[in-house]
Amino acid sequence: MPAVGDFVVLLEKPDAGVSLIVDILPRKTVFTRGVPGKDGEDQVLAANIDTVFIVTAAGPDLNCHRLERYLAVVHASGAEPVILISKADLADDPSVLTSAVAPVAAGVPVIALSAVTGFGLSALDPFLEPGRTVALIGSSGVGKSTLINTLLHRAVQDTARVREYDGKGHHKTTVRQMFILESGALVIDNPGLREVGLGTAGSGLSDTFPEIRELAAGCRFSNCRHENEPGCAVREAVAEGLLSQDRLERYILLTKELAFQQEKAEIGLTRLERKRWKGISKAARDIRGTKDR
Repeated sequence: MPAVGDFVVLLEKPDAGVSLIVDILPRKTVFTRGVPGKDGEDQVLAANIDTVFIVTAAGPDLNCHRLERYLAVVHASGAEPVILISKADLADDPSVLTSAVAPVAAGVPVIALSAVTGFGLSALDPFLEPGRTVALIGSSGVGKSTLINTLLHRAVQDTARVREYDGKGHHKTTVRQMFILESGALVIDNPGLREVGLGTAGSGLSDTFPEIRELAAGCRFSNCRHENEPGCAVREAVAEGLLSQDRLERYILLTKELAFQQEKAEIGLTRLERKRWKGISKAARDIRGTKDR
């Protein structure tokens, strides 16, 4: 099925007054996330994305561990990740916000901004050039729809205040929509994500923890898990204070989750293939029975 951002081939039916999608052109990037379920399937959120704005907000939503998950799935998509910290007007010093995120950003641009005051919005211009496609992802209430309204200079998306007692937002955006900015850039708004499943984003995990990838090249064993193996250069870096213990633990945790999701996906494919062959066998038996009669 086509996803938001796909380029498709249409067959015009002027007599019926409709157009039919007859083909989907190859995707240059595809942004997916893992979804709960026994088959380990990935859900396509958007396609042909140049940049993904990972939107978080000053306050309770600013969660570095969640950002690591977002970065993993964005890196795996082939798109360029950019971290946006919205509602910077709520902070006494916006630079404190970017400093808090820097340890997990690993070289990814981090921009603090406010759609209310306009602070930091000009830093988005290089990513919003004509013909470029940007997708916004993040939790409900972080200000994705407010940002789109600001970029479009008109209210096209409903917004709502976050709950005061826990800082969480409401799901005002329920469908994915694409908007064209005056600059000629395309912006895709996504509903707030309650959870960020890694799915099968294996390549993205390596790019999310580049310092661990570089250190791992010095491990004695090529398949080192950086737990109890002798000659582990990564654990040596932790002991020397070059890498934080928390960062390594998060990497190991996400690596195990990824392995589990990939195993589920393989089992799901096997189950799907078995079901397909059962269907083919049944059709063949039905055909033979028809011929016998």
